[in-house]
Amino acid sequence: MNYSIRQEQRKDYKETEEVVEKAFESLEESDQSEHHLVSKIRESDAFIPELSLVAWNEENHQILGHILLSKIFIGSGSEKVESLALAPVSVLPDYQGKGIGRALIENVIAQAEKSGFQSIVVLGHPEYYPKFGFKKASSWNIEAPFEVPDEAFMALELKDGALDNVSGVVEYSSAFME
Repeated sequence: MNYSIRQEQRKDYKETEEVVEKAFESLEESDQSEHHLVSKIRESDAFIPELSLVAWNEENHQILGHILLSKIFIGSGSEKVESLALAPVSVLPDYQGKGIGRALIENVIAQAEKSGFQSIVVLGHPEYYPKFGFKKASSWNIEAPFEVPDEAFMALELKDGALDNVSGVVEYSSAFME
């Protein structure tokens, strides 16, 4: 299968949301609203177009997967630091387990680093994300704004020491709270 990773384009939005919906429709831990979240993030100030990527099948001109990083803040009071949230990453069910999710994650991390961002936070599978360098966010005294298992809330420094003096609660964009 021949696919490439590229920036999502406005003309992709409808198809991307369908991919996200299909990717999550049979997951028990999902509320099946991730495709709405993608749409809401795109409409928010947290949206960074160059950090919204798709896996594009060159042969049949189909989107196979999508990943999105959006702006968040970490801290308390006036002491807040900008960071990124990885959510969601989606691959069509028929193409899962073929390395597309990994390629999307690796590409978006590289793009975020190239764009000058310092860190990424994710709520995800504790067995999967450490492969990319994510560690428990609590290691830096970074907390989720809602109840989650400690091992599932993780952070990644894109620059060594970027989170050394950062602590507090993650402040997601309003798109996550609607």
